[in-house]
Amino acid sequence: MLKSLSSRLAAELAVRESQVAATIELIDGGATVPFIARYRKEVTGGLDDTQLRTLAERLVYLREMDDRRDSILKSIAEQGKLTPELEAALYASDNKTTLEDLYLPYKPKRRTKAQIAREAGLEPLADSLLADPSQDPNVLAETYINAEAGVADAKAALDGARAILIERFAEDAELLGQLREKLWNEGELAAAVVAGKENEGAKFSDYFDHREHIKAIPSHRALALLRGRNEGVLSVALKYQPDETPITERSAYEMLIAARFGIKDAGRAADKWLLDGVRLCWRAKIFLSLELELVSRLKDAADGEAIKVFAANLHDLLLAAPAGRRATLGLDPGLRTGCKVAVVDDTGKVLDTATIYPHEPRREWDKSIAILGALCARHKVDLIAIGNGTASRETDKLAQDLIKAFPQLSMTKIVVSEAGASVYSASELAAKEFPDMDVSLRGAVSIARRLQDPLAELVKIDPKSIGVGQYQHDVNQSQLARALDGVVEDCVNAVGVDVNTASVPLLTRISGLNATLASNIVSYRDQNGAFRTRKELLKVPRLGDKTFEQAAGFLRIAGGDNPLDASSVHPEAYPVVEKIVAKAGRDVKSLIGDSAFLKSVRAADYTDERFGLPTVMDILKELDKPGRDPRPEFKTATFQDGVEDIKHLQPGMVLEGVVTNVANFGAFVDIGVHQDGLVHISALSNKFIDDPRKVVKAGDVVKVKVLEVDVARKRIALTMRLDDEVGSGNSRGGRGDSRSDNRPRQPRGQSAAPQGDTAMAAAFAKLRKG
Repeated sequence: MLKSLSSRLAAELAVRESQVAATIELIDGGATVPFIARYRKEVTGGLDDTQLRTLAERLVYLREMDDRRDSILKSIAEQGKLTPELEAALYASDNKTTLEDLYLPYKPKRRTKAQIAREAGLEPLADSLLADPSQDPNVLAETYINAEAGVADAKAALDGARAILIERFAEDAELLGQLREKLWNEGELAAAVVAGKENEGAKFSDYFDHREHIKAIPSHRALALLRGRNEGVLSVALKYQPDETPITERSAYEMLIAARFGIKDAGRAADKWLLDGVRLCWRAKIFLSLELELVSRLKDAADGEAIKVFAANLHDLLLAAPAGRRATLGLDPGLRTGCKVAVVDDTGKVLDTATIYPHEPRREWDKSIAILGALCARHKVDLIAIGNGTASRETDKLAQDLIKAFPQLSMTKIVVSEAGASVYSASELAAKEFPDMDVSLRGAVSIARRLQDPLAELVKIDPKSIGVGQYQHDVNQSQLARALDGVVEDCVNAVGVDVNTASVPLLTRISGLNATLASNIVSYRDQNGAFRTRKELLKVPRLGDKTFEQAAGFLRIAGGDNPLDASSVHPEAYPVVEKIVAKAGRDVKSLIGDSAFLKSVRAADYTDERFGLPTVMDILKELDKPGRDPRPEFKTATFQDGVEDIKHLQPGMVLEGVVTNVANFGAFVDIGVHQDGLVHISALSNKFIDDPRKVVKAGDVVKVKVLEVDVARKRIALTMRLDDEVGSGNSRGGRGDSRSDNRPRQPRGQSAAPQGDTAMAAAFAKLRKG
């Protein structure tokens, strides 16, 4: 019979069944992943948020599969065809595909040729020829002619018998499984340009004559191929044997089907008829079905990997270092329409806005500096945030001249990603926040605020609009949304929020809260003033005990009545702190930050049935550094003066840049020329790495060397191995056969470098397409 959900999940995750069972109970009780990961470590045995996300996802899948299994069992039982063997096979199925394979012969379907043939009494003919191929098919078929049943002649009888056998072959679950895996392991996906689409589909030129094993196609390449197909540029087909194979030669797949049913070419009267039926079954039925299925399988795998990459990049971007509470000038660059300007104070409140025209066609450079200087002096601006879009480098130069003109203000300029700013500007949320502000100016506000606190500002934008994924519009959108929402939830709760300053979008992402409760919290705050204690949250309409339990630990109150309310210590665990305080004979305030004392406390002395060692240790860490921010220290990249366009780049230049995106094949770096460069995975480190994220993440400030520049195609090849030689015939860091060092080679299967000066550019061309 079927194993329990907890036992199946425990086996998949390689953890104890008790851990899984406890976690399922918490999830079913409404607990969120952040809450479980942070405050229920004893219950789950210390499962982290990644394990919990995987468990929650697989739990949904397995429950859906169990529901489907129940429906299938019921359907087959109602047909009176459920045998003990079939029932056991259904219970043993561990995935939906196998389940559907087993159900295929019993699945209600429209009347097929095989069904019509059976009704005409032709199944004995099929069985007889299969059992004894020495019989002459034509002679035997003569005995089954029946005009009333629609069998006009021997040919019609044989056609009906063949239809019955084809359906039987195609519905053999074990055989289908073997053919599927063989085709997945050996099949090749071939792409070719559609005639007449060469110019229109130039961006897919790498695939105009392309063929590789379907199982080995990496995510980004699979999505590019499928996008080319969807745009009508590429024809994509699954191949199971070389194109030059004679049409008369039987494939290994046909022979596998034949062997399954004891069919072979032994010179007997019915052998050719049976083998022709096998060929027709494979080519016209099974292969066509498996081709659709395996291309879909490739797409699902590619989607999963692309979503994983997107989620990792989003996580890094959301947890990028905040500049902190500093008055900031936001500049949204533009040419003809001017640069939009917004000044926000240290809390993000908008103080002033303006539009300046320093660039073409008006070129009001000095006037713009005067306007900005007056704004910065009036509002004591500390930071200048410059969006990285059109005219970014020109505006960066303007900010540099502004700083030189007003040295007494001691300002710092930083170029920040403006991805999604325009989406936010035109959103309903922005309209509610700034009803009287022009849409174009809202972008400048967003740019300024995302420098102060990237997380607080980016949660206002649909994660899919932030622009750190590849082929994000091609992947499964519901799956992408779930994954990205989970990332945002984990990031917000990892940092925590100040309940007295947080926006509705930020509060919405807190464990246990939704948009309605977040709005109610802000409304209560507006009407009654700042919250003084966490317990006061229970006065918020519709915020009950269960929600309080889920949310309270992630909501912070700075300067409130209880210093613990500013920490991540959950209110339910305050009694633990009270025991420590009582034993020490000191008050809570004096304990906070006293590292020497807190390190001397034996956590085991304060455990009980409810609060185990992990929780007590977390409490002591939090008392040492209450409300600590897990994000890194704020750092900025300095773009090189005079290098403002791709045309300014020269091989050998060493530049500073910011990692904007990380893919499985490398990292993209903004070096201030309006076009990101690629550092291939083989050029990220002097040591072999199999995952770029082991070296870099989105938002990192890095130094890179320019290897190659293709101005026409806007492609830049970079390396973080600053000792790599340029134009030496070994520009991928000495990984070719002519290398002179002892660095390890990349393994087979990882993109290898072609020889010659165009190595990195060639890699870029193959990897950054679509």
